[in-house]
Amino acid sequence: MLIGAAGIFGLVMVLVGLAFRRKDTIDGDGQQVRLWIIGFGLVFPALVLGALLLYGLTIGERLSPRAGANVVQVTAEARRWEWRFTYSDAPALETTGVLHIPAGLPVDIAITTADVIHSFWVPRLAGKLDAIPGHTNTLRLEADRPGTFQGVSAEFSGAGYDAFAFRVIAHDKAAWAAFLQGQLE
Repeated sequence: MLIGAAGIFGLVMVLVGLAFRRKDTIDGDGQQVRLWIIGFGLVFPALVLGALLLYGLTIGERLSPRAGANVVQVTAEARRWEWRFTYSDAPALETTGVLHIPAGLPVDIAITTADVIHSFWVPRLAGKLDAIPGHTNTLRLEADRPGTFQGVSAEFSGAGYDAFAFRVIAHDKAAWAAFLQGQLE
């Protein structure tokens, strides 16, 4: 997208420079004017913006939450002042304040709340998504390497909301398998 924007900016700068050049003769039939207006004023921007739209849609589709063989499903429920996480691969397993995920696999998180609106946000892994009472929003995140990441509730939800945080621990394959079997906490 940066390359496309730079291309359009460069063309506009060339056109501005050409506008300051004085031409004493103009084609009698207006061919040159049509080239500039139709070619560079309509066709070029439409092609560049169309290419950027296709690129954005392709990337967005890849990031959309979808069920699949290698997608981990987690439910995150906000409560004043904690997050509770349950895991579809281990239904009896529940954690509070710590979300465990496998590194290198996409994780779809079904986000909801038991009380007021909260926001689920792990800045290093994904964008922010609101938790709304009576509604479930799904966010896909993926950690490319094992590690610990900080998550926050970025929605004002009363006094003390600034301390309403959680951790995300991304495990390698062996540690993830151990977590699902209840051997890690």
